[in-house]
Amino acid sequence: MNNFTHQLYILTEHDELYRRAIETLNLPDLTITTNRDEATLLLAAPPMAAPYLNDFPRLTWLQSAYAGVDALMAPGLRQDYELTNVKGIFGQQIAEYVLGYAISHYRHFACYQQQQTQQRWQPHLYQSLSGKTMTILGTGSIGSHLAKVASAFGLEVIGVNRSGIPPKQSQFTTTYHVNELGAALAKADIIVNTLPNTPDTIGLLGAETFAHCHQALLFNVGRGKTLVEDDLIPAIDAGQLAHAFLDVFVSEPLTADHPFWRHTAITVTPHIAALSFPEQVVEIFAANYALWRDGFRLQHRIDFSKGY
Repeated sequence: MNNFTHQLYILTEHDELYRRAIETLNLPDLTITTNRDEATLLLAAPPMAAPYLNDFPRLTWLQSAYAGVDALMAPGLRQDYELTNVKGIFGQQIAEYVLGYAISHYRHFACYQQQQTQQRWQPHLYQSLSGKTMTILGTGSIGSHLAKVASAFGLEVIGVNRSGIPPKQSQFTTTYHVNELGAALAKADIIVNTLPNTPDTIGLLGAETFAHCHQALLFNVGRGKTLVEDDLIPAIDAGQLAHAFLDVFVSEPLTADHPFWRHTAITVTPHIAALSFPEQVVEIFAANYALWRDGFRLQHRIDFSKGY
């Protein structure tokens, strides 16, 4: 592919940031175009690209700016191109989100903030993370990084995946097969879902699995469809979950009348647990572009038949 100029179209929430970052790299045989008809490469946010895929007749490779590519898996969308996503850049952000909220919960920080507005001096007994057990659904790059950071805080970390085999050089104390999810949840003080959206993960967290839990904290930073939303509040009312921290939902944004907004044991955040920073995405794109230009296999390829 050396004697060919590749035409890149950018379709993200921050096109100008991406354009400047790519132009700074001065990648060989690459031109940024604003003409969809001539674009051969596409750097895009999947939800923004999905409705316009047919506007790119020469498309050969789409580099997603997100880890999740669900929007490009919808029935009827073309799949005649290479699709890659971004990996390895979200673990730190997810760890900050999960451990930040967990520490705040166990040490009553929100309560003290409220007491301050009332000039109220009242200490509360708190719990340390040390000695607690965190069960992480998904042992990929995000789950593994979270396990490493959580272990440094003194947590015992259990992993759940499709094989029951821990990844190499991981910090998981034990790894369960997904078919043993109930046993893994029964041990958990903190549950974190990092799984992708696949047919096997839809509805994985619901009444049946929550029945194994006791006063656990639930974090959903993976995909909205993994959680059966109608089963969440009953699980909280039954004492199976103490609090749910939700960053992803079946339908986003939540409607104004959604019960999650008003529930005191649910924290809603607008899909911000781990953002795709343009400079990090461009670094991944540049590395992949070097492979693409020289005819080698791309990294982080998506299998359309699996959805990840």
